[in-house]
Amino acid sequence: MASIEIKSDITGNVWKVLKSPGDSVEADEPIVIMESMKMEIPVTSPERGVIKEILVKEEQTIAEGAVVVRVEV
Repeated sequence: MASIEIKSDITGNVWKVLKSPGDSVEADEPIVIMESMKMEIPVTSPERGVIKEILVKEEQTIAEGAVVVRVEV
């Protein structure tokens, strides 16, 4: 299996972590919800796979381009 890194498209706060390591994820399914400027922006998986690692925690501030999740596809 290959592993992909999913990065944040924005600088903002992690509002909600929806998945845990070991969970299955479908393509375009939200894994983490970011909050920036009072907008909720989902971080989604580009492919079907299994969550390998979540690198952020709720209420954490992260920069644009930061790796948020690793998924085995």
